[in-house]
Amino acid sequence: MIDRPNYITPAGYAALRAEYDRLFGDERPKLVETISWAAGNGDRSENGDYIYGRKRLREIDRTLGRLSAKMKAAKVVDPARQPDKAKVYFGATVTIADEDDSQRTLTIVGNDEADAGAGKVGWDSPIARALRGAGIGDLRRITLPGGEKEYEVVAIIYPLP
Repeated sequence: MIDRPNYITPAGYAALRAEYDRLFGDERPKLVETISWAAGNGDRSENGDYIYGRKRLREIDRTLGRLSAKMKAAKVVDPARQPDKAKVYFGATVTIADEDDSQRTLTIVGNDEADAGAGKVGWDSPIARALRGAGIGDLRRITLPGGEKEYEVVAIIYPLP
C-alpha cells in the first residue's frame, strides 16, 4: 500500500474529493437503480443493461477505493504557507532556463495532480527531485529520457496566502 504521505495541494485534494463525491453520490446510485430495474426484466444472461451495469459498478467501486486510499494518505500542503520562499519546495512555480537560454515554467505539485501539458510536475518526478532546495541562480543537472541537461533556476514564485 502507500508507505509515505501523498503530498497534495488544497486544490488537488478538493479535486479528488469532488470526483469521489460525484461517483459516490451521483453516478453510483443511478447505476444501482438501472441494475435493479434490469434485474427485474428476467433472464440476466442476455440482459445488456444488467451485464454492463454490473461491470460499470465494479469499475466505480474500484475507483472509489483508489480515491479513498489516496485521500486517506493525503497530506495537504498549502504552498502559500511555505516559510522559505527563496528555495524550491512543494507548490513552487519555477522558471528554469537550459544551456540554449530556452525557458520553461513548472509548478511542483502532488503526484496525483501532475499534468505535464499544463506545466504541473509531480513532487517525485526526476525534474522536481533535482530542483528541490534550489535557489535563484542555482544550476541543476537533470537526467531526462533524452539524456542529461543542465538548467538554471531563473525565478521562484509561490501563491499568495
